[in-house]
Amino acid sequence: MKGSRALLKMLEDKGVETMFGYPGGVVIPVYDEILESSIRHVLVRHEQCAAHMADGFARASGFPGVCLATSGPGATNLVTGIATAYADSIPMIALTGQVGTGSLGMGAFQEVDAYSLMMPITKHNFRVLDLSRLPHAILEAWEVCQTGRPGPVHIDIPVDQVNADVDESLLSETFGIKYPKEDYSGIEEAARWIREAQRPVMLVGGGAIGANASPEIIKLAEMTNIPVITPLMGIGTIPTSHELCLGSLGMHGRMCSLSAFRESDLIIAIGSKFSDRTYSPQTSPDKNSRVIHIDIDPTEFNKHGRESVNITGDAKKATKLLMEQLGGYVDNHQAWDRNIQELKVRCKCRYDYDCTPIVPQKVMYEINRITREDPDIIITTDVGQNQMWAMHYLEISRPRQLLSSGGFGTMGFGLPSAIGAKAACPDKKVMTITGDGGLQMVMQEIATSVAEDLPVVICLLNNGWLGMVRQWQKLFWDRRYSNTLLGADPDFVKIAQAFGARGMRVEKSGEIYDALKEALNCGETCLVEIMVDCEEDITPMIPANPAVPLIKGRCKF
Repeated sequence: MKGSRALLKMLEDKGVETMFGYPGGVVIPVYDEILESSIRHVLVRHEQCAAHMADGFARASGFPGVCLATSGPGATNLVTGIATAYADSIPMIALTGQVGTGSLGMGAFQEVDAYSLMMPITKHNFRVLDLSRLPHAILEAWEVCQTGRPGPVHIDIPVDQVNADVDESLLSETFGIKYPKEDYSGIEEAARWIREAQRPVMLVGGGAIGANASPEIIKLAEMTNIPVITPLMGIGTIPTSHELCLGSLGMHGRMCSLSAFRESDLIIAIGSKFSDRTYSPQTSPDKNSRVIHIDIDPTEFNKHGRESVNITGDAKKATKLLMEQLGGYVDNHQAWDRNIQELKVRCKCRYDYDCTPIVPQKVMYEINRITREDPDIIITTDVGQNQMWAMHYLEISRPRQLLSSGGFGTMGFGLPSAIGAKAACPDKKVMTITGDGGLQMVMQEIATSVAEDLPVVICLLNNGWLGMVRQWQKLFWDRRYSNTLLGADPDFVKIAQAFGARGMRVEKSGEIYDALKEALNCGETCLVEIMVDCEEDITPMIPANPAVPLIKGRCKF
């Protein structure tokens, strides 16, 4: 069987129905075979967005995303999207073409050492120099990207190999991979610590969603009456409406989460990596507090400097074992329970501000009205103030409903990830919340959305600035605004229409709900540009400098 056909057949056999990519010289043999394949190929307008779409596909479905690019600039354009997936532990297979094996190292046209480039940002890496190794690369990559801590895997295939013939019997061989070691020996001590704790909290990150551990985590929280704090990547593990959910923690997290975290004497961290955005000198609890840390990746342990019980294993399995060990647990921290509920009441604030210019909080309020009516809507975000307003105010009811770039903070993630999510879940409505800065990095993908019949709604918060950097310059740099004003912003409505999408502009807060509702129901790609106040800051905000006090603004959340 020809190598290009073998490549696609192995993906088909694994259940791959969609891949995202952009053709080029050395991958033409693969694209020729795609014409006869059952796999749907989504033609992007830029390779970076192929990786973001594969990422969004995986986040929305839990099934690995697949992207494909040619050698040289095609491969290098994938780097940002692959790094984004790596930072957030998203399963993905990235395929790149390569110049022929006889030309490697000779400075051939569009040659780049993609293998070395991808090494720091992938979980594993293959270069197929012998076609008999192609089945091994594909089949092992499929297992590696999903086993243990998920992540992207890269496969680089020279053009002479995809043009060569491979023994078809090799395609059915099995290849064993090394599974991560699991250690649940700390479960008994962890249960004892929970019984002893007077001020416990749960810190639940993206690893819990990756492990599909949401039902067990909700059950553990209810069984122990312990409040749940969610960093950005963990939002949706427990519904934000649940009485035990305190909401997000981080630089722009909620005040009730920050206060509870600081006052806690026990942190039960599940699938959370204690990143600098979550855990810092300004947020850390008392030095006498203790940590129970459950994670499949032991390299994430002991970043907090506290006494800890570390449990290496699957979040779902570990949470079940912990509940079994606790048995008929009796809540022994009633004073803490009362304090938490009082804290939630004290920190709650209104966000339905009906004013002109429009404030972003009002947009989130109207989106929540819509998602209460249709909880199946998937929402992606870009990066910047728009992302933090979404994290702070949106009501999320389930895992994989809110998709956002966390660890890498990639501007331009919102629109392509929404298209990927729509490809994964065609029966669901998909909306992306973005800013005018992030959208201009990827707005060519509106054409992809229209041409491929993958309709999404673009909720554009247009404040005319690079809002998050502007906020830093405003608050910490004496309003010295350097290169954050987006001069000559285009007419985004006309841009959308030029691509064959619908477009509308909202300048009054009373029009937001109807415009977004119409966009979601129209069945077409639609951009809703909402003109928002550039002076509105996302608060509270924990400054990077510990010497600078917390900035609360008018928000008590």
